Amino acid sequence: MEHENGTGPAQVGERLTARGLDLVIRRPWAGDLLPLTPDDYDGLLVLGGSMGPYDEEQAPWLSAAGDLLRQAVARDMPTLGICLGMELLTVACGGTVRHSERPEVGLCELTPLLPASRDELFAPLTKGTPPCAVQWHWEETAVLPEGAVPLLTSARCAHQAYRMGTSVWGVQFHPEVLADDIAGWGTSDVGPLRALGLDPSSVVAHVAAEEERLRALWGSFAERWGDIVTARRTAPVRP
Repeated sequence: MEHENGTGPAQVGERLTARGLDLVIRRPWAGDLLPLTPDDYDGLLVLGGSMGPYDEEQAPWLSAAGDLLRQAVARDMPTLGICLGMELLTVACGGTVRHSERPEVGLCELTPLLPASRDELFAPLTKGTPPCAVQWHWEETAVLPEGAVPLLTSARCAHQAYRMGTSVWGVQFHPEVLADDIAGWGTSDVGPLRALGLDPSSVVAHVAAEEERLRALWGSFAERWGDIVTARRTAPVRP
């Protein structure tokens, strides 16, 4: 599910396709209707966007997105919510999202929590050097949904990743993007970035300098999620 032009699945989509998965991208911002249920699919990938999870006047499909996420949780369907996708998951499941007092933009080091070491998707991130990821968010989860298992945190944002059930994950950061992907974001968010004391070109350059590391780390993450989707496939195979 793509919420805005320029916020596609990027390297996550590339890795999933290479894993043999068929991506069906719904773009409600461009007029695509969202399905009423996720029954015809094997997994649900909910991407980011500049709007917040409560901004239904700006993005009237957000309520339908929340309904799909609630159904995915009820079915324990393999799901990955990224940035806005995680925020929508939080709200859909009874948690709360707030405007961040210290927004994160650019590279950020993540700290794995103890449950991450036992998590099917996140366990490899707990070994060796702490992972870093691209951040681009002004909203954050304030209160986790009941039953959520926290997996990652950071200095500025308490809830960087969590799991619902065994197969539904939300991440506040952007595992899908590299420098070219965020270049346009820097252009459109010049004002907000300047207000944070950030230079857009410097943010992009910093990400570019770590691109090899980011590609390997989060590409492998995407592949693991794709393997989980494949292993738990329940939807009929489409011709």
